[in-house]
Amino acid sequence: MTEKDRLDPGVMRIAIVLLVGAMAVVFDTTIVSVALHTLATELHASVDTIQWVSTGYLLALGVTIPIVGWAQQRFGGKRLWIAALSIFLLGSVLCSLAWDAPSLITFRVVQGIGGGIMLPLLSTLVMQAAGGRSLGRMMSVVSLPAVLGPILGPVLGGLILNTLPWQWLFWANVPFCVVGIVLAARMLPKDESAKRSRLDVLGLLLLSPAMVGILYGLSNVGRDGGFARADVLIPLIAGLVLLAGFVIEGMRKGERALVDLRLLSRRPVASASALLFLSGASLYGAMLLLPLYWQEVRGQDALGAGLLLVPQGIGTLLSRTLAGRLTDRIGARWVSVVGFAIVGLATVPFAFATPTTNVWLLMAALLVRGFGLGAVTIPLMTAAFMGLERSAVPHASILTRIATQIGGSFGVALLAVILQGAAVGAHGLAGIADAFDQAFWWAVGFTVVAIVLSLLLPGRPKAVEEEPQKVEATSA
Repeated sequence: MTEKDRLDPGVMRIAIVLLVGAMAVVFDTTIVSVALHTLATELHASVDTIQWVSTGYLLALGVTIPIVGWAQQRFGGKRLWIAALSIFLLGSVLCSLAWDAPSLITFRVVQGIGGGIMLPLLSTLVMQAAGGRSLGRMMSVVSLPAVLGPILGPVLGGLILNTLPWQWLFWANVPFCVVGIVLAARMLPKDESAKRSRLDVLGLLLLSPAMVGILYGLSNVGRDGGFARADVLIPLIAGLVLLAGFVIEGMRKGERALVDLRLLSRRPVASASALLFLSGASLYGAMLLLPLYWQEVRGQDALGAGLLLVPQGIGTLLSRTLAGRLTDRIGARWVSVVGFAIVGLATVPFAFATPTTNVWLLMAALLVRGFGLGAVTIPLMTAAFMGLERSAVPHASILTRIATQIGGSFGVALLAVILQGAAVGAHGLAGIADAFDQAFWWAVGFTVVAIVLSLLLPGRPKAVEEEPQKVEATSA
């Protein structure tokens, strides 16, 4: 490895400090998702009410993500990170003290406000520190929690619920938060002098409600009636109208907009955002199907289903370093193509699965699928930041986070409707298994579309590595 190829120890230190706090946010999201039935029982709430524990958190994320770029410029990255992590810590402690469902939902919103700031700020701070060098390998470190969360979170949640009171679902976040705050205060570089930056109020009033409408509408799709429900169509249409208004207003304002949409005129940013939408749909959509398959068709409990998904997490770990190195050397295009192809092929066995399909065969398929997922995430996140000036990095972080967030919600909603529709009239385990087969074929379809779009990603990164380094040197 040449000196130029080596990761800067200072940048790695920043990345590790940030990851400690980010682990709390990512794991919390998936840990709580497996606990809704327990929470409904313990807090004497209906399923519809307790569902807001997840929905309220998701909507809080949608409200806060758009303001991260402005807040970082106004207050500084280090101060903003510590403040957001402190808010998340406060929300976690309050959640553990909740006395009924409404109080828990309220405190989950507090958590979501902190988490919504942290997720895009994480990639922004690391990419700015990297200065355009070794982005693939840096992203293999930064995006690790986002991939492992949906895989290992259900296992951790199942273990907690089987051995401890439900309050420990939230106390588990506290060590990550406390250590993350201490490390950030001591080890993150000092912020530059705060700049007076005018908030795009109109953009905020358009984009944040748009995110809430779209995410809320998609969260209701899994109920009876699917996309035809009023609580799906009305917020979804309203959200899309507001989003269109934001796009028109944002293109007019240019760099003064809440999020600089002109970045989407760059092919790497546009193609990476589209693919992150699809990868979010593939990852989170399949994470709806896989645990349900193990429970509904194979008779596993929540913990057993989570443990059977561990091979996918192992596969993810195995591919990340290799994917980062290959992205830096040959570019994002072919790493993404091969990664999506592996994900699609490894999902096919589940599209043929029956109630008696060999468990070891399916676990081997999950190992391979995880390898593909780990390979896909790195080039997509890297491509979005290639060749960007330092000031543009926060806007790219927001765009990619929004694409992933909406893509994940869309994938879950669509596959839930497909599964529900296919299960109507199903008889016995064989009929239920057939319904899952149809839904898994749709998940394969997401990856096929993604393979085609991956051809739009940049190839070898030689031409784009020089510019960010010059920009970083100039700003220094």
